[in-house]
Amino acid sequence: MDETRHDPLSAAGASRRSAVAPFIAMDVKSAANALEAAGRRVLHLEIGEPGARTPERVRDAARAALDEERIGYTEALGWRPLRERIARHYGEHYGVEVPAGRVAITTGSSAGFNLAFLAAFDHGDRVAIASPGYPAYRNILGALGLHVVELPTAARDRHVITPEMLERAHASAPLAGVLVASPGNPTGTLMAPEALEALIDASDRLGIRFISDEIYHRLVYEGREETALAFSDRAIVINSFSKYYCMTGWRIGWAVLPPELVRPVERIAQSLYISAPDLSQRAALAAFEATDELETIKAGYAANRRLLLERLPAMGFDDFFPVDGAFYVYASTRRFTNDSAAFARAMLEEAGVAATPGLDFDRSRGDGHIRFSFAGSEAEVAEAVQRLENWLKR
Repeated sequence: MDETRHDPLSAAGASRRSAVAPFIAMDVKSAANALEAAGRRVLHLEIGEPGARTPERVRDAARAALDEERIGYTEALGWRPLRERIARHYGEHYGVEVPAGRVAITTGSSAGFNLAFLAAFDHGDRVAIASPGYPAYRNILGALGLHVVELPTAARDRHVITPEMLERAHASAPLAGVLVASPGNPTGTLMAPEALEALIDASDRLGIRFISDEIYHRLVYEGREETALAFSDRAIVINSFSKYYCMTGWRIGWAVLPPELVRPVERIAQSLYISAPDLSQRAALAAFEATDELETIKAGYAANRRLLLERLPAMGFDDFFPVDGAFYVYASTRRFTNDSAAFARAMLEEAGVAATPGLDFDRSRGDGHIRFSFAGSEAEVAEAVQRLENWLKR
């Protein structure tokens, strides 16, 4: 074979839509895993993944389903008993009535976002997100051909998008949508119910589709969480069993959709996913009955949060966003460096502590911030804190 012959496929290369930024947290995890493979002990504060096992009731339900049921495809919108149980959850937890017919089971929240974006927006539409914010929003929207409008948040507004910010962005060029997470990632900041309502009212008034990422609901330490569905039937809500329910690897989540998007989402899901994993759906049904175990796990996060809020300022991380919920501290590194990526690399290599630099979440200001996850065990987080203290004193 002539190796010098022109290869048109190689010359064509990858698609333009694939040129999304890397998910730096996952790159940090890969680097940490490489150190572990070489025999190093690494403490993982880089990934927002619960350190606890999936609840026993969920594991028991999965075993029973494997033994007693045929595991196959479900309807594209999901297994009906799970859709009905999620609908009931909204009445129990929020006092909001949600018809089961508006619930779609998804392959994690990531698939929920894919389906919501594809059903709600057209190529080239402008969608606003907060900065700092979860990088996958920006990457998925960009890969789908949507224009991402990043709205820099400020301390005076508790680092959330305000109606005034939304109105200014919309006046500059019309927005088709706005995506909000409360509690947020990486900040952990929670929108007060009245602030959430005001933003949803402004979105509805301006004809902007409101998408609410509620994946960190039930992981709140300060304030009160509220679902966007309490204020509008037009909102799209995305949630997942990954965080509070400790089911990251099961890849199971859900969306609550306005009536006009149910059938479009179903049609797209039929071709993209066929259905979410049947076994995960059957197991997830039991997660709603595992509250006692899950609240014990949450108490561990609360203890880790108290430890970090007490010890980080003494180390020099004394400027961080409000840690109302989720399991992150997003702290300034300005006392040490304006290059948090290099800081994070050195911390991993020298101290064996993995954390995510802020450029993953904020491309313009993130070089002066770092995100610490406290989703691991109390022992691991305590050891990580001690290692950080020793490393910074070197």
